[in-house]
Amino acid sequence: VQLQASGGGLVQAGGSLRLSCAASGSIVSINVMDWYRQAPGKQRELVARVTNSNRVDYADFVKGRFTISRDNAKNTVYLQMNSLKPEDSGVYYCGAVVHTTGWTTSTYWGQGTQVTVSS
Repeated sequence: VQLQASGGGLVQAGGSLRLSCAASGSIVSINVMDWYRQAPGKQRELVARVTNSNRVDYADFVKGRFTISRDNAKNTVYLQMNSLKPEDSGVYYCGAVVHTTGWTTSTYWGQGTQVTVSS
């Protein structure tokens, strides 16, 4: 199973970006899909999470600004980020809990995509 993240870049404060993360491989189903971020010198932190029943959870610092969604037919999770702030800068990682055709359940991670918000 592989997760491919895309959509990062450089944006001014107040701007928007949309991240995508597509899972591929020996997938039967995907339970939870989420986005984490890591700023330089800081620990990785959860940004948002969506379950296979479309229950969503957000970190307090993104509520009202970010929206997570998923397309189960495409095994893809999205993160729409609006009203971006410089403190949102960091590497964003997608993760997924995947049930595989080998009858295993594991967590997989994407390679990360850089988001830089200038002031």
